[in-house]
Amino acid sequence: MNRFVALFEALDATNSTARKVTALTDYFRSAPAADSAWALTFLAGRRLRRHLPARLLAQWAAELTGTPDWLVAECWGEVGDLAELVALLLDTRPRHREAAFAADEAERLGLAAWVEERILPLKGLDESEQRARVTAWWSALSTSGVFLLNKLLTGEFRVGASETLVLRALAELADLPRETLAHRFMATWQPSADAFEALIAPEQGQVALAQPYPFYLASPLPDGPEALGDPAAWLCEWKWDGIRAQVIHRGGEVHLWSRGEERITDRFPEIREAARALPVGTVLDGELLAWRGERPLPFASLQRRIGRLELSEKVLAEAPVALMAFDLLEERGADLRELPLRVRRARLAALLEHARPVLQLSPALTGSWTELAARRAESRDRGVEGLMLKLLDGAYRSGRKRGAWWKWKVAPFTVDAVLLLAQPGSGRRASLLTDYTFGIWRGEELVPIAKAYSGLSDAEIFELDAWLRAHTTERFGPVRKVAPERVFELAFEGLALSNRHKSGIAVRFPRILRERLDKKPADADHLEHLEALLRATAATR
Repeated sequence: MNRFVALFEALDATNSTARKVTALTDYFRSAPAADSAWALTFLAGRRLRRHLPARLLAQWAAELTGTPDWLVAECWGEVGDLAELVALLLDTRPRHREAAFAADEAERLGLAAWVEERILPLKGLDESEQRARVTAWWSALSTSGVFLLNKLLTGEFRVGASETLVLRALAELADLPRETLAHRFMATWQPSADAFEALIAPEQGQVALAQPYPFYLASPLPDGPEALGDPAAWLCEWKWDGIRAQVIHRGGEVHLWSRGEERITDRFPEIREAARALPVGTVLDGELLAWRGERPLPFASLQRRIGRLELSEKVLAEAPVALMAFDLLEERGADLRELPLRVRRARLAALLEHARPVLQLSPALTGSWTELAARRAESRDRGVEGLMLKLLDGAYRSGRKRGAWWKWKVAPFTVDAVLLLAQPGSGRRASLLTDYTFGIWRGEELVPIAKAYSGLSDAEIFELDAWLRAHTTERFGPVRKVAPERVFELAFEGLALSNRHKSGIAVRFPRILRERLDKKPADADHLEHLEALLRATAATR
């Protein structure tokens, strides 16, 4: 555990990519395979389920330190991160001889033992036994150790190292291509000593039947497409607004995986059954869409499928789906990713020529850049987000590698909204107010319309944090209500009716574009603006 704590502190202390890679490589080189397996799991963003509610940790820490509840609440609002607050509270306690012995034991216990022998068994215990164990562990750990343990217990562990960075460090250690490790580490990988050793082994046996490939991600096109050269060298397609997914048919089994590495097979039975007709050893990459006739339905229709464990006949009828396939990654068991896209595309077209309508080939668009720009202008009417541009001579890579796949999206929708609420962020931003709630006018009342936490520079965040603290009018735990004085322009990709929002409308992917220093709160948009926009977009579907 101490080794993992030291790694966390090293990663948290620097913004240098090289130093982070060095720290990661040193850790994996020295740690036992079982510990490395769990460390990799956590560092790559895969979390344990919450084993204890945050309120219990706060309650136990208050009892141990004799801190009044009101003071814990005040401190929580200031610190913004419960794991950090508990660690700081406990750091004030005197250490006893018994704690020293416990610390010696904790020092010898590896990360895997902490997870498998201590944290995971907590679920089946009553609250009094949970309290006894957790408080004993607290006494045995350093302040940083308590912080990390709390993060693991509450399922909120985050660190400044992406999965890409972690796999880069492992690739250097194992002398393997990062793409190979990324494929091995996909959704079916489970942490164990054997799994970690197999992950970094020079050779690996047969791919698991359900295992997807790492997704290739497009980058935003920074300028116009003219800099890309001859449009004939590029495949142009619509940028579909659905769920990116791989459909896998191996060994007589069909599996669907989302880009978020979630198995979604049972939510799309039509796709599963249609894929059974594909040759064994086929892997398609494409977009799952709610689809009727010749066009996509709004994304809100697809959402009706996402959160349901059981699909009624009504839902199946109201939200029919199709897979718009745009790449062939595996054919009769052969990995095609290194072949040029023009070859993969031709084989995909032949494969889907006689497929069921729920498996469709994403159509190619042709023309000059000027003509393609005109097609892009039709995007909103067609229910798509713009165009995709893919180099026909390019291989299929993993992650976001710039140069061969570009997304040429239409401009987002925008709204001018008033800042209403703020609360602390997470990770390195846990001590700053960086998660904001914005509202627009409904009559004489400001109603919340969106939450956003991205789009501001560090300097803007620091300035806004100081202002928020000075203009707080009410407190609700870590959430601050502030004077409605500042207006921001928000961007978003779409909107839909929602019973869960006070405004009655939910916006998709909201983010901050800029502060409107030229506008007063009275100049912010009214709900009627979004209602009209919703009607206009619905009329095109």
